[in-house]
Amino acid sequence: MREILGRRRRLRLRRKEGTARLDAALTCATVWQWPVLPGVGTAQAAPHGQSAGPGCACPEPDCAVPGAHPFDPGLLAATTDERMVRWWWANRPTAPVMLATGGRAPCAVSLPAVAGARALSALDALGVRLGPVVATPTRWSLLVAPYTLERLGELLYAKDWVPSSLRFHGEGGYLVLPPSRTGTGQVRWERSPAPLGASSSASSAPVSRGRAKGGAPVAVAPWLPDVEAVLDALVEASTGAPGGGSRLAY
Repeated sequence: MREILGRRRRLRLRRKEGTARLDAALTCATVWQWPVLPGVGTAQAAPHGQSAGPGCACPEPDCAVPGAHPFDPGLLAATTDERMVRWWWANRPTAPVMLATGGRAPCAVSLPAVAGARALSALDALGVRLGPVVATPTRWSLLVAPYTLERLGELLYAKDWVPSSLRFHGEGGYLVLPPSRTGTGQVRWERSPAPLGASSSASSAPVSRGRAKGGAPVAVAPWLPDVEAVLDALVEASTGAPGGGSRLAY
């Protein structure tokens, strides 16, 4: 009897998680016009040689980002088409939500979680307005307005040194979004997306909408800061931060 009740509880939890991920994917794709696709997800158990915890569902035995990357479909399949998004998550309801960064979509800068908390405190003290911040147990990612590789190169060239633990998700990159779960654990909003004129918070992400002429609702994408506004604080916070290593460890 206990086993039956346990199975029912797990089934309800999976359905709830699947609905939440579909809703998040649809909000990103159809409301905010951010191209998304399902991530590879996790396997039941870590393969031999990996650390404890769920392993990646991809064939790579020592995947650096277990569950937190595209695989099938590939990154180029990312879309804002509602029918495609619904089809993907109908077939894989617990798949992570992956954002294809760059182009017209947000870019991101990620750093170890400890350094991320330090950077947010420093930016808050300076009165810098922040956009959405994605948090995993190991890394935090600040979403920023789209930037080009040329622009990023200019900003980094002006720095004496850029820590290897600081990573940039621009065009051709990707980022896992809440409420996904990856090999390192739950993905959440440390700072929720907020529309222009509103402040971000750590609450669940709202569906941002405005009003068109005549009162009809229109989509309003979350506000994003320029990468230059946050880069100095992120570089300083990442210097000497633990978890810098060569592995991405999302």
